[in-house]
Amino acid sequence: MAVRATVSRFPMDTDAREASGLLWGVTVTPFAAADENNRAPSYGSGGDLLPRCENCWAYFNTYCELEQWAWSCSLCGNLNGLSSDAIDRYSRPQSSAEMMSSFVDLELPTQESAEEAAMQACPVYVAAVDLSSSEEFLELTKSALLAALEALAPGSLFGLATFSHKLGLYDVQGPIPVVKNVFIPPDAEETLPIELEDVMPLLQFLAPVDTCKDRIASALETLRPTTSWERTTAAGQGLDGVLIGGRGFGMAMEALCNYLGSEYGNTFALARVFAFLSGPPDYGAGQLDTRRYGEQYASKGEDADRALLPEQTPFYKDLAAVAVQAGVCVDIFAVTNEYTDLASLKFLSIESGGSLFLYTSTEDSTLPQDMYRMLSRPYAFGCVLRLRTSTEFKPGNSYGHFFPDPQYENVQHIICCDSYATYAYDFVFENNIGFSRTKADVPTIQIAFQYSVVVPPQELSNSGGVSTNRTKHSLQRRLRIRTLQFGVAQNIHELYDSCDPEVVLSLLVHKVILASLEEGVREGRILLQEWLVILTAQYNDAYKLIQYSNGSSLRSQIDVALSQCPQLQPLPRLIFALLRNPLLRFHEEGVHPDYRIYLQCLFSMLEPSSLHRAVYPVLTSYATPDKQAYPRHSLSRAALITSGSPIFFLDAFTILIVFYSSTADRTIPFPPPHDCLLRTTINKLKQDRCITPKLLFIRGGQDDASIFENFLIEEQDVDGSGLTSVMGFVSFLEDVTQKVLEFVK
Repeated sequence: MAVRATVSRFPMDTDAREASGLLWGVTVTPFAAADENNRAPSYGSGGDLLPRCENCWAYFNTYCELEQWAWSCSLCGNLNGLSSDAIDRYSRPQSSAEMMSSFVDLELPTQESAEEAAMQACPVYVAAVDLSSSEEFLELTKSALLAALEALAPGSLFGLATFSHKLGLYDVQGPIPVVKNVFIPPDAEETLPIELEDVMPLLQFLAPVDTCKDRIASALETLRPTTSWERTTAAGQGLDGVLIGGRGFGMAMEALCNYLGSEYGNTFALARVFAFLSGPPDYGAGQLDTRRYGEQYASKGEDADRALLPEQTPFYKDLAAVAVQAGVCVDIFAVTNEYTDLASLKFLSIESGGSLFLYTSTEDSTLPQDMYRMLSRPYAFGCVLRLRTSTEFKPGNSYGHFFPDPQYENVQHIICCDSYATYAYDFVFENNIGFSRTKADVPTIQIAFQYSVVVPPQELSNSGGVSTNRTKHSLQRRLRIRTLQFGVAQNIHELYDSCDPEVVLSLLVHKVILASLEEGVREGRILLQEWLVILTAQYNDAYKLIQYSNGSSLRSQIDVALSQCPQLQPLPRLIFALLRNPLLRFHEEGVHPDYRIYLQCLFSMLEPSSLHRAVYPVLTSYATPDKQAYPRHSLSRAALITSGSPIFFLDAFTILIVFYSSTADRTIPFPPPHDCLLRTTINKLKQDRCITPKLLFIRGGQDDASIFENFLIEEQDVDGSGLTSVMGFVSFLEDVTQKVLEFVK
């Protein structure tokens, strides 16, 4: 569980926080295997025996004062009694994880019998493939599913379904694959004429991967796109002979959730559905009207950046709730360059605990690699996340792909969570008093994360020390707790010096995404620029840099680069880069609304260091493929020219580019050899990433270098009007200076 704060020394009170202009909060990556300093938790059992405070319900931890018969809560100070068992246990400190570390991971006892737990632990996966598509799309999907079959753990169950104007269920447990189809009603209000359980019993549909892998592969080979003739016959002709309908995605997903839900809690504790989509749902329940995208260009009065971000129907949000009740998590893989309205579809994935992937082309798609990577890493499910604080402050807003508990405050439910998924909170003071200057009490937060994992058979036999031949998975419920204490900044300089700009960026991104969704992209941009102006003004005031002459402040004195505080210096560049990012660029600049939605979903689950790369890529130079020249350059053409290095490596999180300058010595091997330092660095970055980045090699002067040059943003105008007469970032700082002067007046 990695936890990072915007400031490692908390503000003294509300006045100190407001005077600084900084955001105050934390990011949490609950299922990360280690903390932010790469320290693993202390593992143990008896999570149900951990003492809890009778006042605030916080868990006992190493920061609590322990007496012979009682303990004082480190969050609220309440004195609590200890049971005789706890007294006995804590008399031997090395025997319990919670006495050895403030970061623990404890097993919780399960109520079910061993047989019931083994039955529930069976991992279930279902692929739902769009047949209203092209041959290229199906070839890519087949490759992805073959990669998935290699990644699935032994003992998994797998089902193959298809959808178009009909829903197909495959039985691969016999000698040859058999598909049974149900026609999807074209009307949005109609339902399937027959229950899927009556078409094919669920346990006939879900095949054991161990024994049926070859037959599943054979079934994949039979997939063919539905012909335009079939779709026309089913859907009927539209106006003027234009085809309408054919992709009954909404009804197919609803039927599959209900189908799988019948065995939730019996056969499985979580079923994952992989939905492969080649275009917008345009048939039956959940069909989307994509004409609103085209109409934007004609409408003069409507803001396209605002109109295309909200969903046009609550169907998929409601369906996500059905999926959660059925124990189903949906991952959507959209492979399309046409408008698909991900603004409406995204809820089905992110609110059911899944992910949303967008690939604009089948040619260079990393879909098979992403599938394999996603299924190879561990994940937790049925998670509950709770953040508690000491009494002086409390969580304000919470951000991330979770849903709040309807009954309890500051409790979030996460359906499915991998080791990369990150959530954020900001803090507010409970009152005007703030933290005491003299009291020994220190700001404390405690994060409790309760989750389930499926434990493979070999891990079970190893942990018990007894070798068994069991082939069944086991379901394990665990409780992970992290308690942290922070210092208090005695003045504004201490506060600034303790700032972590990457975490500030994370909270800002969450806030501007919310502002964009509610008010439009323009409002998101304004919020971001205003924040930087206020921070710059407060910083200049704190360092007493604004000099007044005849009642007006002198422009030349304003330090817009925040140069006296190294911790704050990256922020103007990060804000400039975020304003240049497609997340916040205008519709008329050619930013596709689906790509914007994809970035919103991606950025709102990235941990701070990854988000930093996605917003302001890391540019490194190499003297040779085996020797790094300089670890970090600004993103400008000037930096390339002045460095004189022959090789540049750009890491923009979703894409990695190796660029050889046009003046590079021709004896330097291109592309870099597989055993060199640069390749080793690239391979390590790819391995540690939640998605598969594209890798490009570009030779300056020979290849088209525009994709690389587009990342050199510092000479681009912040409002997207291309190259300006004055350099972009410099011009941006001038503009901030002007606004700071207006603000301080």
